[in-house]
Amino acid sequence: MGREYSQIARTCERAVVTAYREQRAHGTGDVDAFMACTTLYRIHHPEASLNEARRLVAEWIDHHVVRGDPHPAQGCGCG
Repeated sequence: MGREYSQIARTCERAVVTAYREQRAHGTGDVDAFMACTTLYRIHHPEASLNEARRLVAEWIDHHVVRGDPHPAQGCGCG
């Protein structure tokens, strides 16, 4: 599990994916976990619109959680 997280370079992306996984592991529903992670992204990037945050969070969850892809995902570019 820890090895997967080290592959995520962007702090905001790592925070979102970690938070989503932990919430789901503790029984939080998918939609509630997604909404919480969208809020978390916007804390890292207050300049982002709600739609932009939702799109990126959905892409990251799909990339890292659903598909389990260990390679870098498309992202916000904050490095």
